[in-house]
Amino acid sequence: MRTTAPVRRTRRALAGAAAATALLAGALTGCQADATPEQGGRGAQAGPRWNTAPASIAAVGDSITRGFDACSVLADCPEVSWATGNDPVVRSLAARLLGDAGVPTRSWNHAATGSRMADLEGQLASAAEHKPELVTVMVGSNDACRASASAMTPVTEFRAGFEKAIGALRAASPTSQVYVSSIPDLQRLWQQGKDSPMVRQVWKLGICQSMLADPLSSAASATARREQVRARVVEYNEVLREVCAKDALCRYDGGAVFQYPFAADQLSHWDWFHPGRDGQARLAELAHRQVTAAEPPR
Repeated sequence: MRTTAPVRRTRRALAGAAAATALLAGALTGCQADATPEQGGRGAQAGPRWNTAPASIAAVGDSITRGFDACSVLADCPEVSWATGNDPVVRSLAARLLGDAGVPTRSWNHAATGSRMADLEGQLASAAEHKPELVTVMVGSNDACRASASAMTPVTEFRAGFEKAIGALRAASPTSQVYVSSIPDLQRLWQQGKDSPMVRQVWKLGICQSMLADPLSSAASATARREQVRARVVEYNEVLREVCAKDALCRYDGGAVFQYPFAADQLSHWDWFHPGRDGQARLAELAHRQVTAAEPPR
């Protein structure tokens, strides 16, 4: 039977439509294969997974991680450090993860008393030389603890310093995980020691004057100053959270240290501000809980 011209044109149009439909279906299938894990594509590549049992640890930060004033007045005591110490009372994060035998050979403490965010990049560079499986970061208290509230590190500068330091670590040691502790609530620490005459005398030596100057003053200016310092710590912690969230191998503690209600008997009996042995043990416990959790804190 002979096919007419109109029929042939109709068949060609239908064939073209079918081909276009097939091409579109193939394109959609290809897009789905490249989907991200969040989109649920079957061909998605999973990101790096958090290792809950790291086999080596490097610590960076300030006086808290050095155990300052925990054993004797105005002196570091790294053996009680929450991160890498070997004190059996504290049971540091390193001791809990590596065992007592692993602490001397597979953990390193590059923290330094008095350090601020500006010092973090250099500390992380030293830590990266060990290619540690985990790096702990606790820094920022000294950015808020200045001679006056006006001398505190600006938030923009704090953020830029943290971003630069994490970027440098990632370039030097791409697979190192990072656990970032929040900064303690400095106002809560002031509340624990302000009523002791002896403590007030120690604080006059120059410890965190932005928060601790005139500790018994209830004047509006003193109250506003303390609130300003606390608000700055809250802002710093938000920076730590936001920057850490951009790195697949970084885990922020969710504000656990900031929210922890340190009591007087958990603080140094030399200055009632830095953590004592009991306080260091609580920091180690909080860190261990976060590092070994299957999922990060919400």
